[in-house]
Amino acid sequence: MSHTATILLLGSGELGREFVISAKRLGAYVIACDAYDHAPAMQMADAREVFSMLDGAKLRAAVERHSPDYIVPEVEAIRTEVLAELEAEGFTVVPSARATQLTMNRDAIRDLAAQELGLTTSLYRYAINLEQVRAATEHTGFPCVIKPVMSSSGKGQTTVQDADGLEAAWDYAVANMRGDRARVIVEQFVDFDYEITLLTVRHRAGVSFCPPIGHRQERGDYRESWQPAAMADAAIARAQAMARIVVEDLGGYGLYGVEFFVRGEEVIFSELSPRPHDTGMVTLLSQNLSEFDLHARAVMGLPVPDPVRAPIRARPAASAVILADRDSASLRYEGLADAMAEGADIRIFGKPEARPYRRMGVALATGADIEAARRAAREAADRVRIVYGA
Repeated sequence: MSHTATILLLGSGELGREFVISAKRLGAYVIACDAYDHAPAMQMADAREVFSMLDGAKLRAAVERHSPDYIVPEVEAIRTEVLAELEAEGFTVVPSARATQLTMNRDAIRDLAAQELGLTTSLYRYAINLEQVRAATEHTGFPCVIKPVMSSSGKGQTTVQDADGLEAAWDYAVANMRGDRARVIVEQFVDFDYEITLLTVRHRAGVSFCPPIGHRQERGDYRESWQPAAMADAAIARAQAMARIVVEDLGGYGLYGVEFFVRGEEVIFSELSPRPHDTGMVTLLSQNLSEFDLHARAVMGLPVPDPVRAPIRARPAASAVILADRDSASLRYEGLADAMAEGADIRIFGKPEARPYRRMGVALATGADIEAARRAAREAADRVRIVYGA
């Protein structure tokens, strides 16, 4: 059987699942890897491997076994030095081994953005113990945000109002960090008007941007997103300029999720992911080409819409997550027909186990305007019920 490309996907969550679908539509053969079996992307892939991405020997063995055209990380917790070795040996790491190394840890990407590239960021300091956390707040002031330099989906993040909350925030960050580094970033709380994700695609013909995505978080994790977010033209131009600077520096081809705080026309760089972004799930309905389609095209060297002649556009749409509220290895879903009755779309991720606050699916909806789309998506998500122990 012939394929257009062989892709080794490192991490097989819901974002990986949608990427696999997009890549297979383009004729790719995909091997999905994760630390547990039957992960969402594995259910759609041609083959699967079960191992920890932090196990360098097993990571290298999987690459050598499958000899992929593209190694595509979907998670942050990867033995990135092995990716750098593999890239030096001739394998293609998406978007690049350097990008995965710098973005695996918040300290590296923040230092690149603020100190080397001169992007506007909040005030920040790092700390490896509670004493250093207290000292860092003398620079950032209160309120401040404390989070592990290595984590995902907002885990371990706390907004602290005064010195009395620092010890609990430190303990929470360390308990929820990934990897083996007890290190946090303490950053100034930005009194922003709103925050956005700017999906930025670096491809062989240049750099393209999706319309900005607004989002709302709880517990440091995304709960709903909408596109296009209302944003002044001057602010969009500033965000695009900063996103272009950082993705050109990181190099390679693929989609980046670049996060910004926006205050009036002031734009402040927050974070960056060198892969599809969870808030970008809304593009499954808002855009003709979703973030996963764009990522697959860029990775495989296929055309991406020209930013001047055919800019990417979005109709008003929103997403709202469907959350679990307990631990369970036995579950089923009810209410899908009711949720979809008014035109909403439901995506169940197929995760084999539930745990509190775990994203199990997403509701997508369009509307005459953003508020109508957000309301429809929230109502649809509320109609889906997870039945445990079934």
